[in-house]
Amino acid sequence: MADISPQAVAAARKALGVPEERIPRSVAIIMDGNGRWAAARGLSRAAGHEAGAKLVRRIVTEAARLGLEALTLYSFSIENWRRPPDEIAALMHLYSTYLASERPVVMAHNIRLRHLGRREGLPASVLTELDESTSTSARNTGMFLGLAINYGGRTEIIDATRRIARRVAAGELAPQDIDAAVIDASLDTAGIPDPDLIIRTSGELRISNFLLWQLSYAEFYVTDVPWPDFDEAEFRKALIAYAGRHRRFGGLDKVTT
Repeated sequence: MADISPQAVAAARKALGVPEERIPRSVAIIMDGNGRWAAARGLSRAAGHEAGAKLVRRIVTEAARLGLEALTLYSFSIENWRRPPDEIAALMHLYSTYLASERPVVMAHNIRLRHLGRREGLPASVLTELDESTSTSARNTGMFLGLAINYGGRTEIIDATRRIARRVAAGELAPQDIDAAVIDASLDTAGIPDPDLIIRTSGELRISNFLLWQLSYAEFYVTDVPWPDFDEAEFRKALIAYAGRHRRFGGLDKVTT
């Protein structure tokens, strides 16, 4: 288990070698490349997903060790239901076993786990483990860990719109009072800081329907490294690259020539 005491976190952040204020608060990762990693080794896609699941613990632990406020992992999209049934079955079994086995890690690192995505369609075994991990970790005070399973950015916005519409219909909210804060509070990610940095592994250059509202001002980092090989050193490399960016949020640099 990683040491997440304030002193240890401060030391880990200092070891990154970048200014404290340039370390992202919130990071999102599109974990891509499990299948290609497996194919390159003559293994099944299921074996690739298993290798990727093992890597999750290491990156979650590293993020907690560095004192990040939030880490959001894109694991299974709404569109992924189009995959072969045997691959889907293997993934769902992997989710239920992973959630159960990693619960002690979540608790030991003071992590608050949140499921992002629709519950409808997920097997009862996965929902049971998600609910147990979510409720067990609810009183923790450390890093948010968002697991996007059966998730789509568009469906999240649709669901948020329906929640807001129900409040308007009930007379709890006036249409003119709908603003960004109301929408934020209606999303699956309510209470979780928007990502400062989004990482995509395995070289693809697209968002893939992920966090469409929340990524408005996120910095992108794309690496050719497939997810099962994206270790702690690669993660730190992404954070260091982010620290070198100039984030203007639509304005100008404070110092211009």
